[in-house]
Amino acid sequence: MPPVINEKVCIGCGKCADICLMSIFTFDKETKMTQVTYPNECWHCNACVLDCPSKAIRLRIPLNYMLLHVDAGQFTKI
Repeated sequence: MPPVINEKVCIGCGKCADICLMSIFTFDKETKMTQVTYPNECWHCNACVLDCPSKAIRLRIPLNYMLLHVDAGQFTKI
């Protein structure tokens, strides 16, 4: 599932397009708008979410990825 950009919060910096390893974003310098161009190529690495200065990007994680998530905080050192 592709990332979702909240256009009301987006400041049009284009950082998400620069940081994405899979180049799923397209940034238009004239309109200062970013679009998700290749949504099926998203690896859900969360880099765009972490680097967005205005927190305008939300990542929708597929269910099978969520089932693999392990909270490291639940384990204690022996």
